Amino acid sequence: MERTKVEDIVRATGGVLLKGAADTPLKNVSIDSRVMKGEDLFVPLIGARSDAHDYLTQAIENGAAAVLSSRKTEPLFGAAWIQVEDTLKALQAIGKDYRERLSIPVIGVTGSVGKTTTREMTAAALGAGFKVFKTSKNFNSDIGLPVTLTQMGKADELAVLEMGMSDFGEMEVLSSLAKPSAAIITNIGVAHIRQLKTRENIFREKLKIALSMKPGGTLILNGDDEYLKTVPEDCGFRRIFYGFGENCRFRAEKVQVRHNGTEFMAVNGEERVRVHLPVMGNHMVMNALAAFAAASLWGISMEQAAKALDGFSGFKNRQQIYRFSEFSMIDDTYNASPDSMRAALTVLGSMEASGKKVAVLADMLELGEKTERFHREVGQFAAGIPVDCLVCIGELAEEIGKGFLERISAHSGREVHFFDSSTEALPFLKTQTKDGNLLLFKGSNDMKLSGLTEILKEQ
Repeated sequence: MERTKVEDIVRATGGVLLKGAADTPLKNVSIDSRVMKGEDLFVPLIGARSDAHDYLTQAIENGAAAVLSSRKTEPLFGAAWIQVEDTLKALQAIGKDYRERLSIPVIGVTGSVGKTTTREMTAAALGAGFKVFKTSKNFNSDIGLPVTLTQMGKADELAVLEMGMSDFGEMEVLSSLAKPSAAIITNIGVAHIRQLKTRENIFREKLKIALSMKPGGTLILNGDDEYLKTVPEDCGFRRIFYGFGENCRFRAEKVQVRHNGTEFMAVNGEERVRVHLPVMGNHMVMNALAAFAAASLWGISMEQAAKALDGFSGFKNRQQIYRFSEFSMIDDTYNASPDSMRAALTVLGSMEASGKKVAVLADMLELGEKTERFHREVGQFAAGIPVDCLVCIGELAEEIGKGFLERISAHSGREVHFFDSSTEALPFLKTQTKDGNLLLFKGSNDMKLSGLTEILKEQ
């Protein structure tokens, strides 16, 4: 935070300063009592299993200059003490106030899958002409976004903010905090369908990113998505569609997946630019097209954006490709949904391998009452990909294997192996790290596939 004092926090939250000086300067907001950077405001949040008010003393000992509290307790010495009714709502009020005081254009990014990669590509493309602030780590929720907002500085000219939601009403809150000038929606899938029940509900909730959009704002929409392409012209905002379809203003043609990345022709009207991405797959092309569309709003040409994206290398555990002397690995263990799993399988199928192609797939979580069907459909999709060996880890992943077996010949020579856990699968997987094999790892975070990949990398 810049130019912020305790009195600004009191004003933004409607709180009461019970102890300390109103002119105490503050530079950072922390929600972790163990981590203070200097001149911090500590915000103790109350969760389902813990109450961070229990760590107020620790926060002050670690250097907090001010703390919030919604407990009726005697203020502690060593820091300014601001009493509020609800610490989460106070945190959001702080983020909202700071964003309004530091008024720069914001591009919000949401969608069922691809948010983080699209955020990073968009920031890279805009970085060809501006100093761009972007969401760090995965701070995209009703807790993470207000903290992210306080990290912007007066030197930043644009901000690209990831906005993730998992339930009704959350996107409305995020939009009110970020007040985007433009918004990208990557797709409407089934992530978090357990809470939201239907894709139609997910569609409606995602569109709420525009509720607090500034007048004259722009919606950048996946024109190949069956829901997003139906957003009407009279929605109240300018629309820009991107994708492979003829209805898309920003379009990709002549896509070629090579050993060192993906190449395609980016088209916008009469403008045509050859693009090289150091990452694999059509879904990465879609992310890049969204970035081109956003960059165009601030005068960045496709040629400038393409040059910036040529250096994009992705993220740890998100489709990172590792090549060793005996085998290769696609580490896509960050998380999984049916759409992202199909995308990862497509990448596996498109890559060259002198040995077998091995797909290691684990449970996809939070998919609601149609969970088994979604897993079985992924298995059926995998059967249409040149996968030589399918390894299923977890109870739900058994359905992936069943779907796979339904679609392949009993005499195809293609293998399916089932394991209850990553630990059980490890000995078998060690036998597959040889002979030019290519291994894909994909599953939800809680399945801990990243531990498997780290062991195999070390091996």
